[in-house]
Amino acid sequence: MSARERGWSVVRRAAERLEVVLRFLRANLREHQAIWRLVAAAGAAGLAIASVLVALAGPWDSGRRTAERAQATAADARRDADAAERVAGTVPGARPVLVPLEGEGDEPAAAVVERVLRPVLRDSALGEDVAAAVIDLSTGDSLYADRAGTSRAPASTVKIITAVAALDALGPDHRLATTVRWDEERQSVVLVGGGDPTLTADDLEELAGDTARALADRGLTAEEVVYDVSLYPREQRHPIGVNDNIAIITPLQLNEGRLDDSTRGPAPRAENPAAAAATAFATALADAGGIGAEAVEGREPARRAAPEAAEELAVHRSAPTSSLVERMLINSDNDLAEALARHTAIASDQPADFRGASRAFTARLEALGLPLDGARLVDASGLDREGRVTADLLTRALSVAADPERPELRAALTGLPVAGFSGTLSERYADGETGSVGAGLVRAKTGTLTGVNSLAGTVATGEGRVLGFAFLASGTTDPRAAEAALDEAATALATLAD
Repeated sequence: MSARERGWSVVRRAAERLEVVLRFLRANLREHQAIWRLVAAAGAAGLAIASVLVALAGPWDSGRRTAERAQATAADARRDADAAERVAGTVPGARPVLVPLEGEGDEPAAAVVERVLRPVLRDSALGEDVAAAVIDLSTGDSLYADRAGTSRAPASTVKIITAVAALDALGPDHRLATTVRWDEERQSVVLVGGGDPTLTADDLEELAGDTARALADRGLTAEEVVYDVSLYPREQRHPIGVNDNIAIITPLQLNEGRLDDSTRGPAPRAENPAAAAATAFATALADAGGIGAEAVEGREPARRAAPEAAEELAVHRSAPTSSLVERMLINSDNDLAEALARHTAIASDQPADFRGASRAFTARLEALGLPLDGARLVDASGLDREGRVTADLLTRALSVAADPERPELRAALTGLPVAGFSGTLSERYADGETGSVGAGLVRAKTGTLTGVNSLAGTVATGEGRVLGFAFLASGTTDPRAAEAALDEAATALATLAD
């Protein structure tokens, strides 16, 4: 094939990929009134950027992600797809075959990046203590570093670290299992928490129905329902105390212990999420005929560990880790972050608590070759103000997730909110606001605590290069002004010009 023919082939493939992206966006983002802005941004950015963004999202084949096609052939594909949609609102995580990142055009010069970025990061809204780093994700080259190795409170940008560590420990296809077991000696049904905070009322009803059928098949009659939370050494409250942003951390909870119909954001939480979930299950089991109504009415199930030899009656499995990570990132889900941290600890032979998760994270990140000098990983959600990371660590974590040799980590990128359209960035980068040009081009995790504003993620430049960036500001006094300044900084990278 001649060079000319190869050139046209690249253009055709890019056009096909752009059409796939636009079809996907039209089908899945109709509820966003600003959808036309993403289409315009994609058109302005050109086919080269579309090709790179598609590469970031995973493999495609005839207009579908290959992971989705492979999953559709499995016997339990429908349940898997439903779970993934309910939990993450996205297709399941890609299998370990991904298109490598291919930067179109030249890598931007470090001098150009500095010239464009430094004035923006000196905005008074960010205070005088901003740490920043920018790298090229294809090459790993550092393009900008200002106090990049100095630790700062990350707020929720630490969830990027959580995502990488969890995916490394568990793999993208691992599922969290909530089981029901039979205690023969006590004639008890035991609901065993599997550390899945995304468990819904529908999931429990389905689990109760499966349990009732299993009991009937075995000719068993249950006398009581109890629950088991022994997966974690203890139930813990986050150091911030009682707070609408996170429930008590327990391996058994229904919809993250929420007392309303919400599925994201702050909400009042149950005092004892595990007992509340067990009570809901017991009621559903009675409705399904698995136990007499008199055995559950007006009674809260007791807490008791299942015997080691207890037979499994039924099981509910969560969406894959890749989808859980995507939900955690796009919604900044604190409960899910702490749950994934505990599963990371278990997979690393550490106790499933804050200290165990910290040790597991440290070991995982060191094994991945990430720079940990100055880091203090005290929680997985970023709610603890004592946590510290560096801008260098965040950008290097993004680089590892972009490595085509580590496809199992890719959900740490695909789950990042899209500027102006999804998750915690859906209300930012709006028309008329500073940085609005970055809508659709910036994908990033936000971080907000009192006096702390941060932004870390990826951005596609006009040349089609994908950059990783991290901006950490401490001592901010006006959150909205600080967010606008950070958005402008990310947009400056998207509009780089020689």
